[in-house]
Amino acid sequence: MSRQIEAFLEMLAAERGARPNTLAAYGSDLAHFAKFAAARGCPSVGADAGLLTRYLEALSAERLSARTLARRLSCLRQFHRFLLAEGWRADDPTRHLDSPRLPASLPRFLTEPEVEALLAAAAARPGLSGLVAKAALEILYASGLRISELLSLTGTAFNENSPVLLVRGKGAKQRMVPLSAAARAATKALLAARPPGGRFLFAGRDPRRAMTRQGFAALLKQVALAAGIDPARVSPHVLRHSFASHMLARGADLRSLQALLGHADIATTEIYTHVLAERLSRLLAEHHPLARA
Repeated sequence: MSRQIEAFLEMLAAERGARPNTLAAYGSDLAHFAKFAAARGCPSVGADAGLLTRYLEALSAERLSARTLARRLSCLRQFHRFLLAEGWRADDPTRHLDSPRLPASLPRFLTEPEVEALLAAAAARPGLSGLVAKAALEILYASGLRISELLSLTGTAFNENSPVLLVRGKGAKQRMVPLSAAARAATKALLAARPPGGRFLFAGRDPRRAMTRQGFAALLKQVALAAGIDPARVSPHVLRHSFASHMLARGADLRSLQALLGHADIATTEIYTHVLAERLSRLLAEHHPLARA
């Protein structure tokens, strides 16, 4: 791996708070491009727009998905902007490259009665795992947190007298999210019952460590089955989408939703307007007198 790539990855970790999985993916993408460039007698830091175009064409020939191509191009763009900013290059050859067109995909979400059934099933679950499930689902649905944000919460992030929760999101950015009365009560009950010695709100088998994503996914599957919902339809991200979709349907504005979700760009939040538009179209088709003509 070149020193420029190593420096780029170090910057992502130090300045943007990139997670190990993200760093590994970026490192792999850049190593793949460096190998392609080297085979054509060019170091990766000296690539021009023509070489980058040929690289993207080679990826397309491998029948990679548009989403994978977009991720590879995003990585190359960030890398070359870094090279330009650090003086390793005098230009940015990715500036005029076209991004692959991504297929429009609407986020999956649960209905409000399904969420209520899920919360009821968690509340009916006995023991500590029931308290964990209840608190986690109440927080996820009340705030729209990412699963990484939920599992990294510490006990000190919660104050039973405060209606908000302090969350560290992507890029180590902090934001405050509101908690419902039910979420606060469930969290308080969990804190009172959890074993001593741990700092994480949702601890794993070892109370000194946070619960893993796999551990939480297994718990969520059991709760979904108890609620009579297909577990394949339920995930932390689906609950995040459900939170956003239900908020928008009940009158929340996009800017407020952007702040609650921790989106850096409002364009990311705008996908939920498609969800609302689809719902309104169905409503019109079902109830408008002329729609049946």
